[in-house]
Amino acid sequence: MDRLIIERLEFQGFVGIEEKERTVPQTLAIDLELFVDFSESSCTDNLKDTVDYAVVAERILSIARQEQFVLIETLCERLAGVILSEHTVGKVDLWLRKLHPPLDMKLGSVGARIVRHSEYGQHTHDNSPAGWLTSNRSMLKGGRALDVASGKGRNALYLAKERFAVDAWDHNEEALAALAATARDSGLPVTTRLVDLEEDPSIPAETFDLVIVFYYLQRNLIPGIIKALRPGGIVVYETFLIDNHLHYNHPRRREFYLEHNELLALFQGLRILAYREGRDGQGEDPQTPFLASIIAQSPG
Repeated sequence: MDRLIIERLEFQGFVGIEEKERTVPQTLAIDLELFVDFSESSCTDNLKDTVDYAVVAERILSIARQEQFVLIETLCERLAGVILSEHTVGKVDLWLRKLHPPLDMKLGSVGARIVRHSEYGQHTHDNSPAGWLTSNRSMLKGGRALDVASGKGRNALYLAKERFAVDAWDHNEEALAALAATARDSGLPVTTRLVDLEEDPSIPAETFDLVIVFYYLQRNLIPGIIKALRPGGIVVYETFLIDNHLHYNHPRRREFYLEHNELLALFQGLRILAYREGRDGQGEDPQTPFLASIIAQSPG
């Protein structure tokens, strides 16, 4: 994910085991990496579609001026918790330190560093392929597959291991380079292509036996996806539902989430093999995202 960085924000705070440290302010410094999705703000060039680093900095200063802490670790947790609760941030990496600790020795600083993840309903995952894909593997025949907005290719690599010849398209050059290296080292048939689908939404017609799209929504691309399927070809599509926006304010903008039953309408004319709407994982975890998922087949 993209990162918003605040480097060496210095401020006066009250933290320490000794009472004097909690009553007389001392100089602290913090470095933050906020994991934020820039896909909206980079297109709109609008501050409301991203995290305002000035607001984050002011909130840190407000807490430091008003609250006292015995341990610097406790202050770390307090700041990370506030940032994650008040902003749409996937993860925060926070390094907080005392620049002039009251120690009879020469050192640069002392501090603590923590990494904390959010629970606002943005779909996070490891390198494992999507469950909607793996659980429905039996529906998918072999052949040539296209992974749209592949990222680092967790799904493309899975399909390649399942004997598909995979084309992986994405606009992120770094992610594609990582995917290409993994595929090459593993001897897997994955071909990468750097493409901005918003600028060039064209896909060659009747070329693919399978097209997959996960957590990417570009409505004007879907007619091209349907035409790209060979007779009997299958599309597997999954992304955020409006419920995720209502519960977690993610995605923020209408362009990036689906209304109820909208995915069905977008793929009308195809045979629907499987469909679901709701929480991922059947709702066992109250923090899992709301998704719409479909598997549909072209005639023939």
